[in-house]
Amino acid sequence: MRTIKEEEVDLSEYRNFAEAYEQIEQFLENVYTKKRIHSSLGYLTPDEYEKKWNEQQKGNVI
Repeated sequence: MRTIKEEEVDLSEYRNFAEAYEQIEQFLENVYTKKRIHSSLGYLTPDEYEKKWNEQQKGNVI
């Protein structure tokens, strides 16, 4: 939550709730999950981590 507040909310001005909701959604989709690395995921983005996990699961199919 701190990341969203510091990197999106504090740097933006929203005209109304709907605009805030839409821009935060875009931030989560385009930045937080695709571009920003996460230390808890081994310094991968969530998308990279999910792709790696899915590839590992394919290798574990019996």
